[in-house]
Amino acid sequence: MASREGTLPRNDVPDDAQPAPPRDCGALNRCDDFTVSLLPQATIADVASFAPQPGALSSQPAGYGVAGLPLDFLIAASQHTATGTLFDLPVTVRFTPDEIVIAPGDGSTRTVAATARTPASHTYRSRGSYVATATVRYRAEVDFGRGWRPVPGALEIPTAGYTVEVLEARGTLVDRVCTEPPSGPGC
Repeated sequence: MASREGTLPRNDVPDDAQPAPPRDCGALNRCDDFTVSLLPQATIADVASFAPQPGALSSQPAGYGVAGLPLDFLIAASQHTATGTLFDLPVTVRFTPDEIVIAPGDGSTRTVAATARTPASHTYRSRGSYVATATVRYRAEVDFGRGWRPVPGALEIPTAGYTVEVLEARGTLVDRVCTEPPSGPGC
């Protein structure tokens, strides 16, 4: 059988002209019709600009203590959410207080679990003026519209200094009230 010049016999079709074998596109038949987008992993540094304002440290009694007696420090720390843009995507960031580190100003520290209004008791050993501070450690989560994802690490937000005057109390035994004999012992 003679063939014409320039034509190929039927079995000699070039590879690029043969149909491709069928592809296995899975049960949903999705070979080319979808894209995969991965959300970036936020770091604590990425979400720091969304952080809550520092809480205020206070005490009971307010600003005064007695050497040798407990003084309760209080700091209000609550959950905080903020919205904005991160990685050019809309995001909601949620901060939850985890623990509070209180530094009473005498060189000691105390770490307590965070609640809505966390009290922490401290006893000063000697009288004087002390500047106490506290640091709230927040854990963070982000939501890019697909559910909450934890952010590794903790964000530490310090309070301003809070001055505590620690006084000394002295007791004296007297025979009567000092108004009765004003010149009596201890008056």
